[in-house]
Amino acid sequence: MTDSGNPPPAATGQVARPRRRVPFWDNARFACIVLVVLGHAVQRLTYDSDIALGLYLLIYAFHMPAFAVISGYFSKSDAPTRRQMARIITDILVPYVIFEGLWTLLKWVVEGRANPNLTEPSWTLWFLLALGIFRLVLPYLALLRWPLLWTVLISIGAGYLPNIDSTFSLSRTLGLLPFFTLGWWLREHDVVERWGLLRQRPWWALAGGIGIFAAAAWAAWFFVDDWRAMNLREWLFYDDNYAAIGGTQWWAGGVRLALMLVAVVLSTAFFALLPRRTHFWTQFGQYTMYVYLLHSFVLYPFRESGVLRDLDPTWLWLPLVVVASVLIALGLATKPVRRVFRPLIEPRPGWLFADRSLAASEGRRNDPTGSRRPREPAAPRRAHADPRQNG
Repeated sequence: MTDSGNPPPAATGQVARPRRRVPFWDNARFACIVLVVLGHAVQRLTYDSDIALGLYLLIYAFHMPAFAVISGYFSKSDAPTRRQMARIITDILVPYVIFEGLWTLLKWVVEGRANPNLTEPSWTLWFLLALGIFRLVLPYLALLRWPLLWTVLISIGAGYLPNIDSTFSLSRTLGLLPFFTLGWWLREHDVVERWGLLRQRPWWALAGGIGIFAAAAWAAWFFVDDWRAMNLREWLFYDDNYAAIGGTQWWAGGVRLALMLVAVVLSTAFFALLPRRTHFWTQFGQYTMYVYLLHSFVLYPFRESGVLRDLDPTWLWLPLVVVASVLIALGLATKPVRRVFRPLIEPRPGWLFADRSLAASEGRRNDPTGSRRPREPAAPRRAHADPRQNG
């Protein structure tokens, strides 16, 4: 968004009003986080069901790239302020350390083994590190003439190097960097506003989105044996180098490029299908990090106990898993859950900073994915006029 050039409300004596939220972006965040939960929940079903595997591949073909696009759209490429630098620590690094510790403790208690290694993110925590690295490198990418092209080349080239692996989530970070940069580029060039993409949705956009997903779903299911043979799920993780997942040919980078193009097309169709108006679940899009960090603990016993294996018939169990995933996402974004887990997910460790005010709770909180929202719990305060301010 660009500045209108009008003086700020404080300078004109007007009362400052919060910017109107755009429901679309909260809808997009929540839809993405539901897909994250669903993808993890359906994973165990993929060993016994081709339909489940097809759904899994369809979700993984675009859901994290779409999430990265949204995060990039709300990221700034300016030199970071001290407050923004502190947010990298309070909103990303500290929660990462906290949840790595929780996972280490859980595995030690349940499995009798533990590997307290902060360089190897546990399960879903890789995205926290990726967000931190994205934000750190964006000001430098913005200096380049063709930042999108460079990030595509970086993503493709990283797959050829075996020493770029999951340490500090570097392989996935570099693999998904083009999508984050694409989101920033769309905002930087005001594409969404200039084209009026959120003001209306023509019928052909809705029809096109449905058609694209119908074709993709058919391809995911009809060619499922081919996708299984080529180990497509591993390609969609952007985690291992090409040779490690069977891509020993010199043109293996072309497969990643093709998958990135597919992700862009599916993400575009996904955004075209999302509602533009506010719904009862729209507000939960402001709290995706709660769902992201907590849902793995909910799913852990089901995934590891084996209860999601050999479930038949698929037509019964797969819809139940889909419904359960939506309910888990809704439940973990509710106010009682946020109130209990806020110290872990949104810590404010003043003791960590030389300037303790850098960790203080602000009037508005930032979700690491870019959503700005009111601080909770809201504490209403009455404004008292100071007669000395009247001149």
